[in-house]
Parts: sequence; C-alpha cells; structure tokens
Amino acid sequence: METNPLDLQYPIGRPTLPENPLTAAERTVYIEQLAALPAQLTAAARQAGGVRLENAYRPGGWTGRQVLHHVADVHLNFYMRFRLALTEDHPTIRPFDMNAWAALPDVAATPVTVSLALLEALHTRWVTLLWHLTDEQWQRTFHHPLYQQDYTLDQALVQYSWHGRHHLAHIELLSRTE
Repeated sequence: METNPLDLQYPIGRPTLPENPLTAAERTVYIEQLAALPAQLTAAARQAGGVRLENAYRPGGWTGRQVLHHVADVHLNFYMRFRLALTEDHPTIRPFDMNAWAALPDVAATPVTVSLALLEALHTRWVTLLWHLTDEQWQRTFHHPLYQQDYTLDQALVQYSWHGRHHLAHIELLSRTE
C-alpha cells in the first residue's frame, strides 16, 4: 500500500482549535503533552540515529536535523508569545520565515543535542508558567498578523501542543526508513 504524501506531511492530521474556553482537565492534557515532548523527541532522535537525521522525513521536506532545530526555534517563539500575551494588552506577535531559519548555517553546524537540551530547559520554564495561569489569563489574546487572526492562550496551547506532536511524528517516520 502506497503512503499518501499528505500523511507524511501531516502524520497526526491538522490541528482543530477550540472555539470555547478549555476545561481544566483539557488544559492538563495539553500541558502534559508539552511537558513530555523534550524527552519524546530525544528518544525519537536516538531511535532514528545520526545518519537518518540527515535525511528528509518526506520528499521535499526538511531533514530530521532541521526539524529538531526548528522545534527549538519555534517553541522559543511560542513561549515568548505566551509571555507577551500575559504582560501586554492584545499584542501583535512577530512572524518569521521558518524555511529561512532552517537554512541558516547554525542548523547544519550545531549538534541536535544542543536544541534538545534547549527544549528540555525551555519546556521546564514554559510548563511551570502554564500550570500557574488562572482561568482569566487563559483567555488573554494575541494577534497573528500573517494569519490575520486573534488567538486566546487556550487556542495557542492546543496549537503549540499539536506542533510538537506533529514534528515528533516526523522524527518517528525517520526510524521507519532504510
């Protein structure tokens, strides 16, 4: 059976953002997914091995190395978006060119273990922050100018949890390749 290229690009499907505030139980699931991500990515990277991480997870896709550095880069931005939304009134966040970032020379020159360690420390701080937010704080918002959309922190939590699991699935795909 041939694999659909869309399945390789979105192996866990696309995210569905909530229209209503999350319950405490729903938030717990997403926060725990963020907490577990660094260890899961580290295990998946070890399983794939160094040589496979130099391969693309799909035709035309990034290499495993690029994916791992991308997750660290993007999650730094995601963490800052939460902090901005918590300390400013409906801030407009700054988008960036992820493909250009993935092509920067530090991606090829830096061991993936550096970004995995960065993710471990970052997620420790981020998850600590998330566990301490009030229901009111979860409804704070930011504006994403690229998508011309406003997001609550509840919606951002769902999106960002999905992002980590999405790229974890990409790294896991590399373990199944020859």
